[in-house]
Amino acid sequence: MNKTSVLGVIDTDLDHATLASPTQRPVVNEYAELKKLIKQRGLLKKQPVYYTFKILYTVMLLAAGIAALFFIHNFWLQLGDAVFLAFVFGQIGFLGHDAGHRQIFHSTLKNDIIVMLQGNLLVGMSYTWWLDKHNQHHSHPNQFDMDPDIAIPAICFSQEDALSKRHFPRFLAKHQAYAFFPLLLLVGLDLQRLSILYLVRNKVKNRFLELSLLALHYILYFGLIFSQMNIWQGLVFILVHQTLSGLYLGSTFAPNHKGMLLLDKSSKMDFLRRQVLTARNVTSHPFNDFWYGGLNYQIEHHLFPSMPRKNLKEAQKIIRVFCNERSISYYETSMTQSYKEILLFLHHIGAPLRRPSITS
Repeated sequence: MNKTSVLGVIDTDLDHATLASPTQRPVVNEYAELKKLIKQRGLLKKQPVYYTFKILYTVMLLAAGIAALFFIHNFWLQLGDAVFLAFVFGQIGFLGHDAGHRQIFHSTLKNDIIVMLQGNLLVGMSYTWWLDKHNQHHSHPNQFDMDPDIAIPAICFSQEDALSKRHFPRFLAKHQAYAFFPLLLLVGLDLQRLSILYLVRNKVKNRFLELSLLALHYILYFGLIFSQMNIWQGLVFILVHQTLSGLYLGSTFAPNHKGMLLLDKSSKMDFLRRQVLTARNVTSHPFNDFWYGGLNYQIEHHLFPSMPRKNLKEAQKIIRVFCNERSISYYETSMTQSYKEILLFLHHIGAPLRRPSITS
């Protein structure tokens, strides 16, 4: 049985999470029409003033978090700083994401410099590894065996995969809806681990530079923390900071596609529909726009990855109407509802393992 036949329709609350039908619409030139509308409104133009402000603002937040390490000597308040820095690292990550998509500068070199400083030096994540992984995701969102974001060992996205698990992974798949948010605590650490392994095992461009920046990151990171705290306090600070960084990043990534349309590897769905139907927007709101770093406009971002974050809201007005006129399902929901849908989807995937007749 192939993966597309396993899930089917989950329930009426999750109709948007069903798999693509075997019969796909022929490729048409609708995306070119949409892109023309977007370009006419100037929404693909770079926004240097906006990003200058965002970069300076984020650097000020980072500087404040680092300064607190030197001036705050109460351990409980220091843990509060760890929470604050987890948020700051997420904001730095969003800037790196935008630079990686060439949203900030016209120059590839300038964007690459921003991403390496953000990723390798400040966050401790390889730019080359992230770029390779993220490009695959954008090319094949929610497509089995093609999208690395649904090839996560700890989470199952099909009942076939869940049924294939044994021992602890099977137990995890059985209860993955309950384990989902705890697992997000490990996202940041796992990104760093995979980055290092990728650079060590592969001959990539600028490998020495990337490894050097990663080494400098850890020297500065551990040096700053342990210069101000004893060993046990420092370890707790790092644990709080790293796990909450992972939770923040993971919780902003997850609503984008988890629980949405899943495609079989052989799917030939056209670009426009593939990007719209596999993505979920989180309601446009000043807080959501800030908290998600613009990723709550996931449909707009996937259709036009190089569009500056500032223009996504304006583009949404055009794209929503364009999709509605062509009966292309454009899905947007609240932050709370998006998480509910993800958990319901994951719970459904693990359902066969919870039946009494299914044994490990």
